Amino acid sequence: MNPNTPLPPATPRPLRHLSHDGRRRVLTAAQLRSHGVSPAEAAEQCRPGGPWQQLLPGVFMLHQGPPTSEERLHAVLLYAARELPEPAGVPVQPEADGPHRPMYQEAMITGLAALTLHGFTAAPALSSLERIDVLVPRLRRLRSTGCAHVVRTGCLPAPEQATGVPVAPVPRALADAVAGLTDAGTVRRLLSEAVRGGHCEPASVVRELNHAKLLSRPHVVDAVDSLLAEGRAIAEDRLYRMVVEYGLPDPVWNVDLRLPGGPHLGGLDAYWPEQAVAVELDTRAPRQGHRQDDDALWSEYARKREHLERLGITVVHITPKKLRDAMEQQATVVRTALMASGDRDPAAYVVVLPR
Repeated sequence: MNPNTPLPPATPRPLRHLSHDGRRRVLTAAQLRSHGVSPAEAAEQCRPGGPWQQLLPGVFMLHQGPPTSEERLHAVLLYAARELPEPAGVPVQPEADGPHRPMYQEAMITGLAALTLHGFTAAPALSSLERIDVLVPRLRRLRSTGCAHVVRTGCLPAPEQATGVPVAPVPRALADAVAGLTDAGTVRRLLSEAVRGGHCEPASVVRELNHAKLLSRPHVVDAVDSLLAEGRAIAEDRLYRMVVEYGLPDPVWNVDLRLPGGPHLGGLDAYWPEQAVAVELDTRAPRQGHRQDDDALWSEYARKREHLERLGITVVHITPKKLRDAMEQQATVVRTALMASGDRDPAAYVVVLPR
């Protein structure tokens, strides 16, 4: 071809060339226009007895019959997503959407549907959900309609991918789900599975529940109490496994330290008396939704640590998340502290008591 010959103008891609997965059988009015289908023609296709149906405002399904769960998810996302302007003369090609042009801008599935997509066994099947929660920025002009329930936020989290669908992170999805639940058993099962299943740590869940102002509800408070107890037990079990799996010397577990005839110094999760090395799990989870509560709790940790270190005791501070995600690294930190004990001045004598 002569390089000076102009390229033919872009033409709409025929609808028959669309593949038959859930996303591409559900299109927006703008995507239909890119295939040469006018709004009037789309409306005509959706007349009674016609081959299409309108699932949500501006969102069409290119076949009759009930939509699949996947089609409902994509319809909700297409309804809520912010459509980007297309370059002049270039038709929208939904099948060409890639990492540089996400199909769904500023929209993600949240609530119970997101938990189902994250693999929660305590969450209902997608087909049983009458509505699907979709998270969008607070200033978006959208209303809930049909199966799409719009949830707004001032700070949109980074979406995660589950089965090819953008979903809210588990803590945010949990908070949005709990906001609409009144059954205490369901709330407790969902919160428990979040931690027991390794999806997230209790502190991140409590932080989102605080932010959503849900901790004033008695059934949520009861579920959080169970969650924190279970999260603490899981973190302690991981600490035990770390010591065994990485060949650390056996410590004394769950002890209180006191000065001889003096005040209580605080409780520790693990302590190596010969090396004067202690491990403390940070399972803080502020309950009142105020930053000063978090600051006060942290100050208490810091005061105890400073007091112990003035006595020559090395305190290794470990969060449950670090134990879950980087156990080997935490074992190395503890081993280094144990090995360095010979280079330090002897620690003050303290009384070790079970707690």
